[in-house]
Amino acid sequence: MDYEFTEEQRMLQDMAYRFARANFAAVSQESDEHEAYTAEIRKKAAAQGLVGAWVSEEYGGSGAGCVGNAIITEELSRVDMGIALNVTAATFGCEAIFQYGTEDQKKTWLPPVCAGEKVSAGAFTEPNAGTDVAGYKTRAVKDGTDYVINGNKMFITNGTVCDFMVAACITNPDEKRHNSFSLIIVPADAKGITRNKIHGKLGIRASDTAEIAFEDVRVPQANLVGKEGNGFRELMHFFDTTRVMVAAQALGLSEACLETSVKYVKERTAFGQPLGAYQLTQMKLTEMAIRIEALRGLVYKSAWLIDQGKPDYTLAAMAKFFGGQTAVFCANYAVELHGGYGYIEEYPVQKWYRDAKILELYEGTKEAEIMTIGRYLQAK
Repeated sequence: MDYEFTEEQRMLQDMAYRFARANFAAVSQESDEHEAYTAEIRKKAAAQGLVGAWVSEEYGGSGAGCVGNAIITEELSRVDMGIALNVTAATFGCEAIFQYGTEDQKKTWLPPVCAGEKVSAGAFTEPNAGTDVAGYKTRAVKDGTDYVINGNKMFITNGTVCDFMVAACITNPDEKRHNSFSLIIVPADAKGITRNKIHGKLGIRASDTAEIAFEDVRVPQANLVGKEGNGFRELMHFFDTTRVMVAAQALGLSEACLETSVKYVKERTAFGQPLGAYQLTQMKLTEMAIRIEALRGLVYKSAWLIDQGKPDYTLAAMAKFFGGQTAVFCANYAVELHGGYGYIEEYPVQKWYRDAKILELYEGTKEAEIMTIGRYLQAK
């Protein structure tokens, strides 16, 4: 396997990081403090081909594949993971349409998102059903040529800013749990939808997160994604792909923690020497660097296999699990190495410390990844 990026991928890497430095850095602290979604930055990113880069050119993307999207995600997350999500997760939910949608659905819903004109969301998690996706309660009942949807969704990324969402709904209540629900495209302005922004998050505060309620919401049955009752399988495939991008977020954030820490310990002195001269400091930096390189291998092998049409969902779960651990580990060490300065907003490491924890929670908790990996190991 060739671990070198192509010339085009190296150019994409450089461009993505330069874009983040030029557009994220100046508004990072303000966006975090005021929980401000950065729509204009998203539109600028789309003009550079950074939104929906994984989507094929046929449907409005740049055709960079999963590896290209991981590169973008890593580089943007090195600067600000919350703002990066407003770019990389602008297509969240579209993965299901791309993988299972009809040709008409793909041509209708994907291009406007890739162009930065619209935002999508994945309306999956519910107040009492997160990791247990088979526990969904939101229902979609057929009435004529429509579905009528009732229920609630929680912790929805892009919830108040999206133009449409892919929602998981019970369509076959008499079937077994894993055969009971389907994925349905729901326009966000449909009558009967209420959206409330969630305030006071620990981290990724620039990213929009919301609670959504459906009350007799009507959508055409033509908005069904894939097969009715096949939502569990479609959603598992969806998450097994997007978890690689969460791992790429973790990689970018961890790199930022290491880079900033190295710079700080070379400049900061204690007892007449730079902090970096002490063995304990070197140990912390070394452990961060080793974990980052191990994570890099998991991220890009997982992404490469997806692009080759040979996805390894267990490897993706490993990348997600180790990514969350690595980000939390590196952010913790970064704060420790900065001492008291790491605890105040003047230094970005306190923000990265807050941002890192979500990487162990969303897109499948670390416990969910353990169950996925554990089942695979015992089934061999």
